[in-house]
Amino acid sequence: MKPKVCVLRTDGTNCDLETFAAFEKAGGDCRLVHINRLRNKEEKLADYQILAIPGGFSYGDDVHAGKILAVELTSFLQEQLVEFLAAGKPILGICNGFQVLVRTGILPDRKIGEVSAALVGNDSGRFECRWVTLFTENTPCIFTEGLAGKCLNLPVAHAEGKFYAGPETLKKIAGQVVFRYAGENGWPTQDYPLNPNGSLNAIAGLCDPTGLVLGLMPHPERFVEHTQHPNWRRRDFVGEPHGLAIFRNAVRYVKKA
Repeated sequence: MKPKVCVLRTDGTNCDLETFAAFEKAGGDCRLVHINRLRNKEEKLADYQILAIPGGFSYGDDVHAGKILAVELTSFLQEQLVEFLAAGKPILGICNGFQVLVRTGILPDRKIGEVSAALVGNDSGRFECRWVTLFTENTPCIFTEGLAGKCLNLPVAHAEGKFYAGPETLKKIAGQVVFRYAGENGWPTQDYPLNPNGSLNAIAGLCDPTGLVLGLMPHPERFVEHTQHPNWRRRDFVGEPHGLAIFRNAVRYVKKA
């Protein structure tokens, strides 16, 4: 049986089809589900094994990036989210989806309604669209099984991607940092444009304490085919495209569960 993947969408979401295609390529059985269908109880999160909140600009990023969708989730779907989390099902938030997970409180602490971090405006003061290098830390994250210590090449596309939190929170979540912006040597960096937004501690992706929830600003769904890389004709890629393992690991985890 293929795990059923709910690719959540709403007004302004624009990476849903790419996320759908990535999970399908990894072996998932995907559905594009508008949030209104969950609110109206035409669909139930409980019927799915994986939840993906894709990138884009939900509700035009009015107020703050991901804020309105986060309020919708915590106001109207909190019971379903709590049940989904309690069932030990994976959740992936990409770019705008990462912003949503942080603004709901699901990241970093799995405490819905208790926000302890933020993704704020890039230090450059502008939208950043470029390929970056990510160092993969050794964490309990199920999405990065087998990737610890490796560098991935993925694109970013965001205006509010700077991870910010107070010193106490940064210390607390040190073991949950999955990806850090890095130079070609693999060392985490604050240098622009290698770190495209100025994220504290070079944080590009974060998981919850269980490793079942992952949020990241770069777009793994945009590198699941070799030809998606701008230098695909010039570069000798070893193995599969760098984003595919993230989706494959989620599907594999559900199949083994």
